[in-house]
Parts: sequence; C-alpha cells; structure tokens
Amino acid sequence: MMKLKRPFRRSLVYGLLATLMSGSIIVSSPQPSYGQSWLNWIFQGVQVIQLSTLSDSQEVKYGQQINQELISSGQFRLSRNRALIERIDSIGQRLARNSSRPNLPFTFQVIQDDSINAFATMGGFVYVNTGLIAAAENEAELASVIGHEIAHVTERHSIKQMRNVAISQGLMSAAGLNENDIVNLGVKLAVNLPNSREAELEADQVGLQNLRQAGYAPIGMITFMKKLTQQGGSSPAFLSTHPASSQRVTALSQAVNPDFAYQGDGLDTQAYQRNFRALL
Repeated sequence: MMKLKRPFRRSLVYGLLATLMSGSIIVSSPQPSYGQSWLNWIFQGVQVIQLSTLSDSQEVKYGQQINQELISSGQFRLSRNRALIERIDSIGQRLARNSSRPNLPFTFQVIQDDSINAFATMGGFVYVNTGLIAAAENEAELASVIGHEIAHVTERHSIKQMRNVAISQGLMSAAGLNENDIVNLGVKLAVNLPNSREAELEADQVGLQNLRQAGYAPIGMITFMKKLTQQGGSSPAFLSTHPASSQRVTALSQAVNPDFAYQGDGLDTQAYQRNFRALL
C-alpha cells in the first residue's frame, strides 16, 4: 500500500504545481491597455464604460449630460421660438420614426445662430441653426439635413469617433472609458471635431434612405447640398469636412433615380416661406 501511495502523492503535488504555474501565467500575461489600468479605476471608485457595448439607455443618459454641458457652457444659445421649435421637432420626429432606431427618444433643438450648420450628439440629440433654416428653399431640403444628422446618431458615429480619440489621447483603460471623459469628449466632438470621410458618406446615404422612407422628395437632399457647394465664401460648417462636397453631391445623385427624385412631400416653397422662414 505504501508503494502505491507515494506515486499518487507525488503526482498530486505535480498536479498542484502545474495548476499554480498555469494560473501565474494567466495573471502575468500582458493585456491590452489604453491609459490607466482598469484596476486603478476600480480602486478610485470610478465607473468605467465599454463604448462597444453601450446600451441605448446609457447612450441617452450620456447624451443628456452632453446636452446639458453644451447649454450651460454658453457655447450656443437655444431659440425660444416655440412655434419654430415645434415645426423642427415635427420634421425630426417624422424622420426618426422611419429611421433604423425608431425607439430612441430623439430631441430636436434650434440654435439661434445665423451660420449654416447642424450637428448631433449621441442619444438622439440634434441641433439645427436658424441660419440653416433660412438657407433652405423648402421643407424637403431642411428635412434632408435633419435626416443626415439622425443618421450620425443611428449609426453611432460619435461613439466610434469618441473611442478613437480616447485611444489616441490615452484616456481609455482596458475596461473602457471613465464616465466624466465620455461627457467631456462628447462636448468636444459636438463642437470642434468633424466626422470622418466614411462617417459623412454613410450619413448621406442613410439620411437619403430615411428621407425617402419618411415620405419626403429625395431631390431635396441633392438641391440643398448643390446650392451650398456653389455659394460664394467659405463652406458651411457641416460641409467643411472630407470628402469634398462635390463628391458627396455626385454620390447622392447616383443614388437617386431621376424618375422618382421629385416624388414625395416638402417641395412647396410658398408653404415653407409661411411655416418656417416667417418664424425666423
């Protein structure tokens, strides 16, 4: 019996040693790290979020915080024109219902600013300048820009851009991004950093599809972008990114069947004058 027990005990010891060694290899193996370690965040009591698995409710939560920061910082002034806000919201909600994320609670706001611009942040927050409303010839043109901004939200472009910026600036840990950094980056991206070439092209195409599905004439997106690219002076802020606006016009023209380009709502210029421009 003693002769049987010794080999058994020896094999048991070797087994335990092998297990411990394999465990130490797993623990000590280098892991990808961006900035601070996730353990540091835990010890500091800071919540870390994985942007790749951000839920809709989390996205809306951070969008609300970003929106609040943008307003409280005084970087722009929201319009108090209730009638105009309601009309913009009506267009936006019509488009949002027909988007790929109809359950997201979109919020549409008007900024009192003469420059031709519009932008969006995560969670469904879309901002339209009064200058852009004045520049549009009809409701289909205005809806085309709002549809483009909705596309940035539905395709999560700001979240993808945030991840890239966080990595490049060393803000991302292995576990994700600090909540405060999410809000700070969201504000910065909304105001200062343009979208990538790929994001703009995708937003054009997704926005065009959204425009059609909502019942607007698709020609509105082409005519408005054409008009802006041909105007004198500097390009509008939301067209100042790559790819060149002329390339975007070409891509959109190729995506629209001429036989159906004028089919849909929003081409009545006189109605637009009464319902929108008259409120500015």
